[in-house]
Amino acid sequence: MTAWIGLMSGTSMDGIDAVLVSFETNTIEFHARHTLAYPAELRARLELAAQNHATPDELGELDTLTGQLFAKAANAVIQQSGTPLESIGAVGSHGQTIRHQPSGSAPFSLQIANPNIIAEYTGVATVADFRRRDMAAGGQGAPLMPLFHQSFFSSVEEDRCIINLGGIANITWLPRVGTGSVYGFDTGPANALLDAWCADQTGRHFDCDGRLAEEGIVNEALLGDLFTDAYFASPAPKSTGKERFNLGWIKTRLQRYPDLLASDVQRTLLQLTVLSIAQQMPQSAAFTVYVCGGGALNPVLMRELARALSPAEVYSTEELGLDPQWVEPAGFAWLARRTVLGLSGNLPEVTGASGPRVLGAIYPA
Repeated sequence: MTAWIGLMSGTSMDGIDAVLVSFETNTIEFHARHTLAYPAELRARLELAAQNHATPDELGELDTLTGQLFAKAANAVIQQSGTPLESIGAVGSHGQTIRHQPSGSAPFSLQIANPNIIAEYTGVATVADFRRRDMAAGGQGAPLMPLFHQSFFSSVEEDRCIINLGGIANITWLPRVGTGSVYGFDTGPANALLDAWCADQTGRHFDCDGRLAEEGIVNEALLGDLFTDAYFASPAPKSTGKERFNLGWIKTRLQRYPDLLASDVQRTLLQLTVLSIAQQMPQSAAFTVYVCGGGALNPVLMRELARALSPAEVYSTEELGLDPQWVEPAGFAWLARRTVLGLSGNLPEVTGASGPRVLGAIYPA
């Protein structure tokens, strides 16, 4: 049986999640999984680059350094599983997003982590640069997980919504098989703002267990102000990132609210995530929600999301047999497989592309 490696680092830039998996018709078998944290200095440099503070020399160095780290993560799951290289079809590397600008006269999406290095250091063919072919066809280049979600999470018995709570929140709507079309889009910020504010105020990279938010109360005036951002009311297809929703975005709006407690701001940002999802959910008489991404581990966020989406039941994707932390890396392993097989990896109704496209480029071992 052929195995596939998936590598994913999201907009939170906390590290690289790596999996080695094999696929049956409707199941995924995990043979190894590993998380490799970014060294503090590299993470700081990546965050500056994502804020447009990087020269060409800096971007080139970061591309090499992240490529080496991605290769290290891939080698960790190869060694952990004991899988011979000849049994691995390819590595699917999302890379590290530095900038995602899907609109304007010259849209682009930039991910670094040199795939030549990954192929060279692992001895395994590497598939990378998944987003830009969809964008060349007029799409947003995101989100790319809905086709994967459709393949492994669809049900003949119920409508389902998969919510990914990464740096940015996105949804995939999965109507009962045979009753409608799959669609999805980025709803707005999730951990990108929660992490940024928590780090700025406490020095901690994220709000562990939602403790800071739990101490605060929602400031309705600030919440209303945050919702004036045009992104929330814009129609799909749409995608966004930390280019728009970042610490500067928060602080600009906080100038009118100088005396708020840090915990109240954190709680208000959490409510922004929750309500921006709830207000953009499709209309359905009954459906079940399954959550993946780092936000699934935040009990306060999950509690408030369940409250806002009631009477829909809200679960982690663990209920469907897939740990929420490993959905995206498994998804990029699956997309790499599709690329190698010459199969499309996008859903045009999700991204807005003019048609299905084989995504990414293959870098031979």
